[in-house]
Amino acid sequence: MHISVIGTGYVGLVTGTCFAEFGNDVICVDNDESKINKLKKGVLSIYEPGLDDLVAKNVKEGRLTFTTDIRTAVENSLVIFIAVGTPPKDDGSADLSFVLDVGKEIAKYLNGYKVIVNKSTVPVGFGNSLQKSLEEILGQRGKFSVASNPEFLREGSAIEDFMRPNRVVIGTESSEAIAIMKELYSPLYLIETPFVITNLESAELIKYASNAFLATKISFINEIANFCDVIGADVHHVALGMGLDYRIGKKFLHPGPGYGGSCFPKDTNALIQLGCQKDFGFQILESVVKVNNEQRNVMVRKIKSVIGTLEDKTLGILGLSFKPNTDDLREAPSLVIIEALLKDGAIIKAFDPVAMDSARKIFPNITYCDDTYKAAENCDALIFITEWNQFRSLDLDKIKQGMKSPTIIDLRNIYNPTKMRQKGFNYTCVGRPIIEDKDEYQK
Repeated sequence: MHISVIGTGYVGLVTGTCFAEFGNDVICVDNDESKINKLKKGVLSIYEPGLDDLVAKNVKEGRLTFTTDIRTAVENSLVIFIAVGTPPKDDGSADLSFVLDVGKEIAKYLNGYKVIVNKSTVPVGFGNSLQKSLEEILGQRGKFSVASNPEFLREGSAIEDFMRPNRVVIGTESSEAIAIMKELYSPLYLIETPFVITNLESAELIKYASNAFLATKISFINEIANFCDVIGADVHHVALGMGLDYRIGKKFLHPGPGYGGSCFPKDTNALIQLGCQKDFGFQILESVVKVNNEQRNVMVRKIKSVIGTLEDKTLGILGLSFKPNTDDLREAPSLVIIEALLKDGAIIKAFDPVAMDSARKIFPNITYCDDTYKAAENCDALIFITEWNQFRSLDLDKIKQGMKSPTIIDLRNIYNPTKMRQKGFNYTCVGRPIIEDKDEYQK
């Protein structure tokens, strides 16, 4: 099938590349000429494990091309995906201008029946608005269908999420569009992927509601972890006991400095604003956002309670991206935490496997280190903010020898508190007590 994907950001590039891997002819379009020129040379503007190799493979085999020419893409495609940004406005609502601009561009060059598929995250009702807008522009000269096909890609696991998704959601009023979309996704039928076929509004809400619920689980377990610190309970045991209940599930019950990234903060706030526009109050969701924002401050207070005055103290930061396996710093907890530490006079050294180039644009005056151990050298404390796998099995003796003071503040609970204390560290984590001589706490 001939398809085009407009927008070569995170969602667009992964979507186009994976559809090409399914055997389709894919044209990826972007109005950023420098980005397109880099993609033609195999240089990606995002970090996603394995994506560069998959792009190179499909370009070489002739199924994936990049262009700034939207006209050629529209005229030569049966299915056109819109995958441009919907960044938050000052009030938290989604900025739809980029999606609307793309819709108008598609209308200019429509030369036959097309399925126009929205991959961008948009408020409920946008699909119908886009349909009406295009009908007004085209009149009787163009036949098309509008569909919503929300993405559920986790940064760091996006290729696997596309190739083996939990579900595929297709929202449209057109039986013809449904048949075409099913054909496009036919490789997933072979692995028995569930399909949810629904109307536009429901598909749009599924995306928002999914992210809002996952954000809720994160804020909930963070509050439980903070209470564990008060009463001496172990949040890992609490989360395990909760997660073994199939009605709850164990995923997203990991305490830390709060959620970040390009989706959860934006989508939770956008859903709240959408509710306000309809005179509906999302009381639980408003609390979720409040708890998440405060969690950064809770972590800063935890750091200060261990170190005391921060003036002229050297602090090593491990992990800057909002989660492992991405260089994305959007809404990353590290940004708020580092800013607060700098404000109180701390000297910051940092290491992240892939996000330091992006961080330099935000914090040009902190020291960026070549590896974990250099970040720990001569530090008064070492702070884990992102749980990269390579941080899980460090040479702790080497870390301790290089530090000015053997103080570790683990905001992701990477290590066992009792073992760390036995190693001679002044170790602090989130919602876990130090319990001596109990074997079950050695696990």
